Amino acid sequence: MAVITVQELTKTFSVKEKEPGLAGSIRSLFHPRHREKQAVDAIGFEVQRGETLAFLGPNGAGKSTTIKMLSGILHPTSGRADVLGLCPWKDRKELAYRIGCVFGQKSQLWYHLPPVDTFELMGRIYDLPRADFTGRRDMLVERFGLEPYLTTPVRKLSLGERMRCEIAAALLHRPEILFLDEPTIGLDVIVKQRIRELIRELNREEGTTVFLTSHDPTDVEQLCKRAIIINHGIVILDDSVAGMKRDFLGKKTLHLKLREEGADLALPGVEVVKRKGTGIRLSVDTALISMDELLSRMVQDWRIMDITIEDPAMEEIITHIYSREAGGIGKEETQFRCSGGEEATP
Repeated sequence: MAVITVQELTKTFSVKEKEPGLAGSIRSLFHPRHREKQAVDAIGFEVQRGETLAFLGPNGAGKSTTIKMLSGILHPTSGRADVLGLCPWKDRKELAYRIGCVFGQKSQLWYHLPPVDTFELMGRIYDLPRADFTGRRDMLVERFGLEPYLTTPVRKLSLGERMRCEIAAALLHRPEILFLDEPTIGLDVIVKQRIRELIRELNREEGTTVFLTSHDPTDVEQLCKRAIIINHGIVILDDSVAGMKRDFLGKKTLHLKLREEGADLALPGVEVVKRKGTGIRLSVDTALISMDELLSRMVQDWRIMDITIEDPAMEEIITHIYSREAGGIGKEETQFRCSGGEEATP
C-alpha cells in the first residue's frame, strides 16, 4: 500500500538577480530583476508502507524542497502529492499528527529549555493521553540513552546529544512516516551508528516508513533498501540499493589470505591491486568474469585460508551516476529505472 504518491510535482522559486558594481546595486535596489529557478521539475514516485527510502542528490538538487512539500511546509507550483491519504499543503494540521520530521540543520527543540520540557510541550501539542505520553517518552529516553541530558538546556548539549533528542521528539507521537533530512550531519562515527540502529529498530518493530536524505553513503547502505536519485530537480534513477551496486559499478574487491604463496591468476577482469607475502587484494570486473568462475579457478590454483568479498562503496556508485548524468544525459534523454526493473522515457 502506497503511503506517499507524487505526480508531476514541481516547485519554482523567483530569485532576485544581483547586478555587478555600485550602479548595478542601485538599479537592483529600485528596479529589481528576478529570474525563475526550477528547484523540483515534474517528479513522480511512490513509497510503500514500511519502506525505507533514500532520497539522494548533490547540494541544490531539490531534496529538501521535496521533503518540505511532502510535509506541507511548502506549496508546490504545480503537480500533486498524496501523503497518508492527505494533501500535505491543504491538510497540514491533520498530517502533522501522523508524520515526524527531523532536519539536521534546523532544531525543533527549544534552545534555552531542557529536552524534558520540550517533550512535555510536544506531548500537549499532539494531545497525547498522559499514560501514553509518559510510557512512550520513557521508552525513547531508555532506547536513545537520554537520561543524562534530560534536564540540561539544549544550548549546552553537543551536536550528537541534541540530534538524539531531536529524533526522540519526532517519534513521541508514533508517526507513520519519518522524514529525515541529513539526520547524521556533523556527528561522530559512534553516534551515527547508534542513531542508525535505533531507526532500524523502529522501522522493524513499529513499521515506520522512513524517507531519508543524506550525503553519508553508510546511512544509505545500512538503513535503506531503495534509493531515488535526483539532480537539477529531475529524478535520474529509482532502483533498489542492491540494484544500484550491481548495475552501476560492477566491481568487487577480494581480500585473500593464502596458506602459501601462489602464482598470479591471468584472467580477464582480474587485477592484483596489492600483494604482500600470502596476502592478496584483487579488483574484479564482474562484467568480464563471473564470481563463480573466478572462485572456481582460485580454489584450483591456490590454497586459501580466508577470503573476504567487498561490494563497491555507495559513495563511488553515486559519484558514478552523477558523472554519467552530467556527461550528457539531458532531461529529454533521461531514462528512469523503476524499482520494478522497467524503464520508461519521460
